[in-house]
Amino acid sequence: MKILIKWLLSATALLCVAYIYPGVVVGSFGAAMMAAFVIGLFNMVLRPVLVLLTLPVTLITLGLFLFVINALMFWAASGVLQGFYVRGFGAALLGSLIYSVFGLVIDSVVERLLFK
Repeated sequence: MKILIKWLLSATALLCVAYIYPGVVVGSFGAAMMAAFVIGLFNMVLRPVLVLLTLPVTLITLGLFLFVINALMFWAASGVLQGFYVRGFGAALLGSLIYSVFGLVIDSVVERLLFK
């Protein structure tokens, strides 16, 4: 139940990102659901590998390179899906930052209010 609620709220957050920032385009709620799923899947599978492989760069940049990794996951999801489009790496960077802020709020709300 908790995963389903987070998934629905993440899809809604992705629609909000597309509404707030014109560099991200989401065609429909179904496309947002698929994009939220693929972004979550990429973050679960690919992100740890990328973080490990880029650890020296991440340490040199004091962790700022993690923003680049998040943007790459966001951009990669738009590359494999129809109905979800990101207009370039800069748009992916800003879109992923906005999406991450929404994700923090969603995690906080779901944990504190719904599942005590």
